[in-house]
Amino acid sequence: MKKKFYYDYIMTNKTNEVLYTGFTSDLPKRVYQHKHKLIKGFTSRYNLTKLVWYEVHEDVQAAIAREKQLKAGSRQKKLDLISAMNPEWRDLSEDLQP
Repeated sequence: MKKKFYYDYIMTNKTNEVLYTGFTSDLPKRVYQHKHKLIKGFTSRYNLTKLVWYEVHEDVQAAIAREKQLKAGSRQKKLDLISAMNPEWRDLSEDLQP
């Protein structure tokens, strides 16, 4: 049986001004949806097309709890997470395997 993974992630826009925190079980697919504005909402409204941070979990409950923690946290905590994993703030979606 194939192991299932869950992801918490942060998307931003070209100028890194707006941050969006999300959770998914299929990160490449979800990022594609954000980039191509296939789902109307916050990310399409603010043109959030850059994946700048993500975290992998094997347990769905842990991933959901982490998403809630991230959403409740300050902007600075998110900036610190991004800078630690991705100091250049490059689009990490280029590294994802579909």
